[in-house]
Amino acid sequence: MKKPILNERSKKLLLLVKESWFLLFLSICCLLLVAGTTALMAYLIKPVLDDVFVQKNYAKLMYLTFAVIIVALIKGVASYGEEYILGYIGQKIIKQFRDSLYDHIQDLPLAYFHKEKTGVLMSRITNDVNVVKNMLTSAVTGSIKDVFTVIGLTVVIFYQIPKLAIFAFLVLPFAYYPIVAIGRRIRRVSRGCQEAMADMTAFLHETFAGNKIVKAFRREQYEKERFFKQTRKIFKFEVKEIKAKSISSPLMEFLGGLGGAFTIWYGGTAVISGAYTAGTFMSFLAAVMMLYGPIKNLSKLNNAVQKGLSATDRIFDVLEQRSSIVEKDNPI
Repeated sequence: MKKPILNERSKKLLLLVKESWFLLFLSICCLLLVAGTTALMAYLIKPVLDDVFVQKNYAKLMYLTFAVIIVALIKGVASYGEEYILGYIGQKIIKQFRDSLYDHIQDLPLAYFHKEKTGVLMSRITNDVNVVKNMLTSAVTGSIKDVFTVIGLTVVIFYQIPKLAIFAFLVLPFAYYPIVAIGRRIRRVSRGCQEAMADMTAFLHETFAGNKIVKAFRREQYEKERFFKQTRKIFKFEVKEIKAKSISSPLMEFLGGLGGAFTIWYGGTAVISGAYTAGTFMSFLAAVMMLYGPIKNLSKLNNAVQKGLSATDRIFDVLEQRSSIVEKDNPI
């Protein structure tokens, strides 16, 4: 029963992104430029070492100096473009989501407002929508840029030293299953954290709105204890989320270190024996080191996506309330 609902919710979410398809296309072009220039920077290390430092070619020195400046300028402009455009798309989506939620909530029957806390509804429009916005912008920015960066650097790696590239990639499958498991745990913990945050928002609304009653019956200490209980609950969820998030980055660092250590040992041996030039190996090594950064970002991206999907479920729980409530109030 749940799977079709989630698929339908995902389609509705993607429709909001699709409305800005032209801006999204421009941002993808910028992301491709960023990925391409990153890979090109790694490749340029080879001629710098072999042609300039080893062969002492002055003409190549001037040419490569100018090339690095141009590549850095293109990368800087493209980075600004993709960040600004995707930020604009994210803000547009958050506005649409909030407008849709408020519009829908206002049309719900009175029975729904008797059942649901005001603070919870406020949390859906403020906190949850913002989490979804972060997921969408992070997913678009992170996945497209990092995936294309990985592809570009992979081309450089296999072009320079194909045999060593195969060994460098052997470590990647070991990172897949821990990342997936961590992402699932973050989604569960994030849902509990956001629900606890919504309960606290509802509690604050009730106590502040009914402050006269609290003062009249001298219940200040009682309300303080209730609030401290809410914050303890949120604290426990947030600590669990921090624990799950914190392990993914060190895991990728360790796996990246293993791959880098093997690359240095094998490649250094090959350079000493004369199988490769120093420039070829250093270009390969730089590409490998630059490769693990985007891969680590993709592991963090999974965390953001799982957190955003949890918030998406809570938002659609509200948006899909209308039919059930109306049918209950009007069985005919």
